[in-house]
Amino acid sequence: KKLFRLFLIIAFLGAGPVADAQQAGKIPRVGVLSRRGAPTPTRSDPNADAFRQGLRDLGYVEGKTIQLEYRYAEGKLERLPGLAAELVQLKVDVIVSGTAPGIRAAKEATKTIPIVIVTTEDPVATGLIESLAHPGGNITGVTRLTRDLSGKRLELFKEAIPKISRVGVLVDASGQTMATAFQEYTTVARALKIQVQSLKVQNPNPDFESAFQAAAKGRVNALVTVSGALFLDNAKRIAELAIKNRLPSMHENIENVEAGGLMSYTANDADSYKRAAVFVDKILKGRKPADLPVEQPMRFDFIVNLKTAKQIGVTIEPNVLVRANKVIQ
Repeated sequence: KKLFRLFLIIAFLGAGPVADAQQAGKIPRVGVLSRRGAPTPTRSDPNADAFRQGLRDLGYVEGKTIQLEYRYAEGKLERLPGLAAELVQLKVDVIVSGTAPGIRAAKEATKTIPIVIVTTEDPVATGLIESLAHPGGNITGVTRLTRDLSGKRLELFKEAIPKISRVGVLVDASGQTMATAFQEYTTVARALKIQVQSLKVQNPNPDFESAFQAAAKGRVNALVTVSGALFLDNAKRIAELAIKNRLPSMHENIENVEAGGLMSYTANDADSYKRAAVFVDKILKGRKPADLPVEQPMRFDFIVNLKTAKQIGVTIEPNVLVRANKVIQ
């Protein structure tokens, strides 16, 4: 009997940590690092909504079978490293980020916690992964092919408004990939017999007024904005200046068009973030990021803001307008 009791005590004591570990591991925690502001009753986060929907489609119930730890930088990119470190301290099972500064912050914060990305940059060229097929390390996810779409974007722009002859490309002078972005538009522009002019602005005090003055001086008659936090945070201001100067504009983000820009051509955001949820699911089920190939988008969105077209006095060619996935009236 003594031996039996001793066995039960040892079994009980031994099972304690295991039971605790099972309880702790029962609800996996996923950290989401965003450059945006936290959602409010009047301001949603469509990317977060799509990610959550992707998890629901896979059978997850937030708060019951999965815990999401959101960290919002509120547009202050300098906060991202601290927020990434906070998620690492929480020992989350996966970190998800769809912003280049957030991805870099997460990469600096951990070499072991899996990181799922939704990126507008080339993850190979920027050194995030070894290759799309074999990422290596702790990073995988989705690339939105933003740079690869530069040619298609400019072709659509020219088709929609044939009178375009000189395009100003609005770039962030402090951005790591902006020189490459401008060069890609330059290369395509030659084939379309369009001239391009670089319009540079820079944080922390971007002078958009001077950039548009330079556009007027250079007789620019159309505008392209390159994807980046600076231009998303100032989307409304850029749209207002483009309308004021009667410049048709093409953008690399839907948000710019919703703020008053003329058109955009991008990978489908909702699809990208739903796919990020699939990566999270695979990792939580034991797959290693190094073995999960980075995916490229399958769906693309062409958005046109007809309200803006009327304000600046341009007519979108009908054969191009019918190809739009969404028209803002």
